[in-house]
Amino acid sequence: EVQLVESGGGLVQPGGSLRLSCAASGFRFSDYAMGWVRQAPGKGLEWVSGMSSIGAGGATIHADSVKGRFTISRDNAKTTLYLQMNSLEPEDTAVYYCAKSKYATILYNRGDVNVFDSRGQGTQVTVSS
Repeated sequence: EVQLVESGGGLVQPGGSLRLSCAASGFRFSDYAMGWVRQAPGKGLEWVSGMSSIGAGGATIHADSVKGRFTISRDNAKTTLYLQMNSLEPEDTAVYYCAKSKYATILYNRGDVNVFDSRGQGTQVTVSS
């Protein structure tokens, strides 16, 4: 059974930073692309960042809204996915979900949340002064 457990969310002031972590288990983590999606209050699910498996090249992709501010990374030995979020803005306020892709590469249907077949319970990020 796939399990994805996020942590690291919280309340931060505009301009601040947070690092989200996602502990994965129940599948061969190194074989799959992974990503982060988010859902703001009253809005649909939004694709944030994704990373291919290292074997598929380790490519990373970020949504235009977070490019240059967010960095996705993974530690296959620890089966953990990370999202470093810098220069946070109030518009980044959302529940952030770690997600497992159906594929090894994140380059298929980039930006499409439907490439993910599992996600965690989410962690709340609130950016406010």
